[in-house]
Amino acid sequence: MTTKPRRRGERLEHAILDAAWAELRDVGYAALTIEAVAARAGTSKPVIYRRWSNRAELVLAAWNRKAPALPPHPDTGSLRSDLVALFTRVAHRVDYMMSEMIAGVMGEAFRHPEITALLRERLKTAPLNDAIRSIVGRAVERGELPPVDVPPRASQVPVDLIRNEAIMFGAPISEQTIIELVDEVYLPLLRGLAID
Repeated sequence: MTTKPRRRGERLEHAILDAAWAELRDVGYAALTIEAVAARAGTSKPVIYRRWSNRAELVLAAWNRKAPALPPHPDTGSLRSDLVALFTRVAHRVDYMMSEMIAGVMGEAFRHPEITALLRERLKTAPLNDAIRSIVGRAVERGELPPVDVPPRASQVPVDLIRNEAIMFGAPISEQTIIELVDEVYLPLLRGLAID
């Protein structure tokens, strides 16, 4: 009799996250249990709890695994084109996440306060904040902007604008819309935040 090799590290983590996503798809967030995820992944509850302290953290980790990551910060040599590139990348990510299945699963999950609270905390350290700081910092160094202090809420505006467009008008978001959002909304916002 042969024994199955034990999965460890990244292989085990991926198996758990894939099982969590499959459970979400099949039963929804309200009915999802750590026991069912463990059974589907062929592991135990303690193994899951060593990595994620609760169901909400596990669900967001599964969602992050399914959503495409933002590529490195754009560096085109100008503020406007960096912002257009960043907004385009955000639009591609939102377009993927707005698929009917993902939107349905996450819509259900976000009706639960523990998910909302965890997401709010994660947004404070989101990679987009670093991307905006990097883009704005380079623009200041090139003399395109006076020194600017970009608060966290202003760093989230690209996602908010793109998500609103996708919800109101559907995805994919056109290149013209992205240019309008950059030129008519975000560049004026950054200039308004300039430190005197």
